[in-house]
Amino acid sequence: MKIDAIETVRHEGFPNLLFVLVHSEGLVGLGETFYGAEAVESYLHSVAAPLLVGQDPRRIVAINRSLEGYVGYAGSGVETRARSAVDVALWDLSGQRAGLPLHDLMGGRTRDSIGVYNTCAGTHYVRRDGQATQNYGRGVDGRWEDLDRFMSDAGGLAEELLSEGITGMKIWPFDAFAEASQGMSITREQMQAGLDPIRKIRAAVGDRMDVMIELHALWSAPAAASIVRALEPYSPFWVEDPVRSDLLGALHEVHVAAERTGTMIAAGETVAAVAGYVPLLAARSIDVATVDVVWCGGITHALRIAALADAHGRAVAPHDCTGPVALVAATHLAVSVPNVLVQETVRASLRTWYQEFVTELPPVANGRIRPPEGQGLGTALQPDIRTRRGITTRLTTHGT
Repeated sequence: MKIDAIETVRHEGFPNLLFVLVHSEGLVGLGETFYGAEAVESYLHSVAAPLLVGQDPRRIVAINRSLEGYVGYAGSGVETRARSAVDVALWDLSGQRAGLPLHDLMGGRTRDSIGVYNTCAGTHYVRRDGQATQNYGRGVDGRWEDLDRFMSDAGGLAEELLSEGITGMKIWPFDAFAEASQGMSITREQMQAGLDPIRKIRAAVGDRMDVMIELHALWSAPAAASIVRALEPYSPFWVEDPVRSDLLGALHEVHVAAERTGTMIAAGETVAAVAGYVPLLAARSIDVATVDVVWCGGITHALRIAALADAHGRAVAPHDCTGPVALVAATHLAVSVPNVLVQETVRASLRTWYQEFVTELPPVANGRIRPPEGQGLGTALQPDIRTRRGITTRLTTHGT
């Protein structure tokens, strides 16, 4: 049994999104990653594919280790995003060969489904590179423009989500103020403006909605701590990425401030490999480890990270907001791993463009999500994907 070819697929309208397919003796494993798709594609075909073609695809851990490389193994850069995508595809292949869904390969279900929260992005959120307000995709006229909704009608949006059974929502009303000051300070007027959507949520639905506040690691520790303190009367479920996760002292400082208010700190989606989470958990700087399967080193590392978090008495919350394959893989993880707290979803993506790329998506009903049925991931690229306008494909086989 061997790997016959590595194929990549990307769409010009989604320049951050890259699908990675591992071909092996008539089966095709599907992976994915996000950000810098063209750079990851180039690395995969020039460096990784020559190492992969001819290898036994059952040797998932060994292959993951072989792709760590001499540089790029400690962060979620090109090398790690590439091996994450390959790793997911190899797990998918294993499930197909075994005739089992991915979660059964992880030890089986610990639950049949798990609760979700809605990240309140819009349909064009972060289509281009960079997490910045100019890339929020606002102003698109569509049904699921939740970013515009939380900025203008957060209370109404909360009521709508509750009507669907969704009891958690994540918003980021402070980002523009961080950009204005390079994250060094926030004025009283800016603080009150940032708190306004949360006030509207509480006025509309009271405590029936869990509100996650995303800070996107844009702040200094003192500024982030001041936001955490200002949020206390509104009882946020958690504050996410208040500072960069590699600033361990700063993150711990904010966590201390958050403990005094009874607020959890969530962080880690941009952290790579299990080693990256060791200092965060050992220093008790986070309460929830947010793990992205297609950035952290794949399912192989996501399982290790979850086990490490469990050993420290901490929960895991898999990340979405990138692409459909990442969500499918994360949902298999979420129903298998016992210390998963909640699964992130983005209804603006799940109900629109995610469906354009893959055959099956995780069903969501009454605020809970479960993996698709079927072997491996339980999904595949849409059969006409390669013939669509704007699609670029690239294939590396032995000797090419």
